[in-house]
Amino acid sequence: MNLVDQTEKTFALTTPLYYVNDLPHIGSAYTTIAADVVARFQRLLGRPVLLITGTDEHGLKIQRTAESKGISPQKFCDQMSGGFVSLWQVLNIKYDRFIRTSDPRHEAIVKEFFQRVWEKGDIYQGQQKGWYCVSCEEFKEERELLEGHRCPIHTNKETEWRDEQNYFFRLSKYQTQLEELYQSRPDFIQPESRRNEVLNFVKQGLQDFSISRVNVDLGFRVPTDPKHTLYVWFDALLGYVTALLEPDAEPTLENALAKWWPINLHLIGKDILRFHAVYWPAMLMSADLPLPKQVFGHGFLTKDGLKMGKSLGNTLDPVALTKSYSADAVRYYFLKEIEFGRDGDFNESRFIDVLNADLANDLGNLLNRTLGMVKKYCAGNVPPITNEDIPNDSPLKSIGLRLGEQVKNAYEALAFDQACDAILRLVRASNKYIDEQAPWSLYKQGQQQATEKVLYSVLESVRLAAYLLSPVIPNISHSIYQQLGFEIDFNNQAQTAITAPFAIHGTWGVLSDKQTLGEPSPVFKRIEPLNNIS
Repeated sequence: MNLVDQTEKTFALTTPLYYVNDLPHIGSAYTTIAADVVARFQRLLGRPVLLITGTDEHGLKIQRTAESKGISPQKFCDQMSGGFVSLWQVLNIKYDRFIRTSDPRHEAIVKEFFQRVWEKGDIYQGQQKGWYCVSCEEFKEERELLEGHRCPIHTNKETEWRDEQNYFFRLSKYQTQLEELYQSRPDFIQPESRRNEVLNFVKQGLQDFSISRVNVDLGFRVPTDPKHTLYVWFDALLGYVTALLEPDAEPTLENALAKWWPINLHLIGKDILRFHAVYWPAMLMSADLPLPKQVFGHGFLTKDGLKMGKSLGNTLDPVALTKSYSADAVRYYFLKEIEFGRDGDFNESRFIDVLNADLANDLGNLLNRTLGMVKKYCAGNVPPITNEDIPNDSPLKSIGLRLGEQVKNAYEALAFDQACDAILRLVRASNKYIDEQAPWSLYKQGQQQATEKVLYSVLESVRLAAYLLSPVIPNISHSIYQQLGFEIDFNNQAQTAITAPFAIHGTWGVLSDKQTLGEPSPVFKRIEPLNNIS
C-alpha cells in the first residue's frame, strides 16, 4: 500500500468514539459541532471530506452499568448509541460515517492489527499491578492520584487496586521515535499547551501499557489467548480505521486504508490526549502505518464558572438547549465565545446577549432593513451595480476583499472565534456604513445611483458574511442566501461544494442584478431566557 501522498486532496477527520456508559453531554456535543464546522469548511474548499464519529461500546464500565440496569450490554449500547445519533441530528451534524465498536467488521480489523503488532514482537504477557480508574478505563500512575487514591479526572471516584495478568504493548520501545515525531512535526499535537503537556509526560519515561483485561466479558477476545479481553482503548482507537471501510468492502486493513488514510485531524477533549498523542502513534508505528496529520485537544466546559456534574445539579442538557434555542444558536455561541483549545464557560445570560446582539440585531436586522429599502427604492430588485462600480478602497469592499483569506486561515487553524469575530466586524461596519451614508436621504435627493451603490455594498457584505459563517450557522446562512435570490442549500453538502465554492463565494462582489430578492423576514428572532435547560 502506498499511503504517503494519497490524502493530499482529501480530508478525513474524526471526533472521539464516545463512550456509551451514559447519554451524550454538552462536551460531546462541543467536539462534534467543531468537527462538523471543519468538515463543512473543507467541503467549501472543494475537497472530498469524510467526517467520522461513533460510539465505543466495550469495557468494564459499560458492562457494570448495563448490569445495574438489569439489561443486556448490547441492548444498553443500542439505547445509548441511539442517543448520540439523535443529538447529532438535532445539532445538524452532517457526519459521513458512524462507527460502533460492536460492529462485527470492527472485530476483523482489530484482530488483523493485533496480529501485525504481535508478529513485530511488541506484545507480551506480564503482571499488572496498580490503581485502576473504571471511568477512565485506565491504570493510573501513583504520581497522578489525588488524596485517597482518587482519579485526577473523576475526582469523586476512588481508583481500584488491581493485581492481574495482562498482555502489554511495548510503548517504551517507541520513546525515541515519539520524541523525534514531536520534534520533527511540531503541529502534530495542538494547541501548544497540549503539546507541552505530552512532551513533559514523555520526557519522564514511557512505561509499557496493558492491552488486555481478565474477568471482562464485553469486548473482543485476545486472538492468541481467549481467556483475555482486549483492553477498550486498544480496540476503540482502531475504530477510526474500521470507519474508513466502504459499506460493501471486505473488512481488511488494506481495504480500510485504501482511500482516506492517514487521518488529517483527530479532534478530542484534553482528557483523552495521552491515548491519541502517545499510545495511538506508537501503535501505528508498530504496525508500520503512516501517522495522522494532527491531534487537537480542546478544553473543558463549565457552567457559570463551575465544573458541571450531577452531584452539583448544574449539568447542561445539549438536547434541551438545542430544542429551546435552535442548533445554529448553540453552534454559534460555543464556537464564537470560546477559544477552541482553552477551557470555556456557558452562562445563559451571556448566551442570550451574544445571540441577540450578533445574530438578531447586527446580522438579521441589517439584512431586513436593507431589503426593505431595496424594495422601496429599487422596486425590490438587486441594484444594477457591478463589482467594478464599487472602488476597492470603499469602506465595505476594502474589508470584504481581505476577509475571505483571513477567515480561511482562521478556520484552517481551528480558530473559530477569530473567524466569527472577523466576519462580525464586517457586519458591524455595514450597519455603521448604512447609518452614515443614509440611503433614504440620498434617494430623497434624487441620487439614485449613489443610493444603489450603498444598498448593493451592504447586501453584498451581508451575503459574504452569511457565506463565511455557513459552516457555523448553516440554517441562518441558507435563509439569508434564499432572501438574496440564491438557490443554495448549505445543508446539502454535495450541492454546496459544486454551486458555492470558496473560490467564488468567498470573495466580495458575487451578488448579481439577475437575482430576484425575497421578502424581508427575520433570519434569527430575538430570544428570551427559558431557565429550563439543565
